Amino acid sequence: MVFEDKMITNGEPEEEEEEEEEEEQDMVDPLETVREKCEQTEHCVHTRERLEACETRIGSRSETTEECTEELFDFLHARDHCVSADAQPNLWMLDVSDC
Repeated sequence: MVFEDKMITNGEPEEEEEEEEEEEQDMVDPLETVREKCEQTEHCVHTRERLEACETRIGSRSETTEECTEELFDFLHARDHCVSADAQPNLWMLDVSDC
């Protein structure tokens, strides 16, 4: 119990937590970076526009059974296709002997 009191009053655990939080903020998910890049391609922009038009159409109606599932899947498919095409050349560079 005395040891725990010293740790709390010393402040070292709090500093370690702050350092860990700073490190986590600096990390960027490479998948998110590639997705953002792919969303700027012509095909993804077109499918996103169709999705947004559908969402606007649905939002303007008070009662509708229409959903934008097809448009959402089209956009996700286009983006994922771009992501996989972007990632595939990098996969060949991996050293499989490390696995």
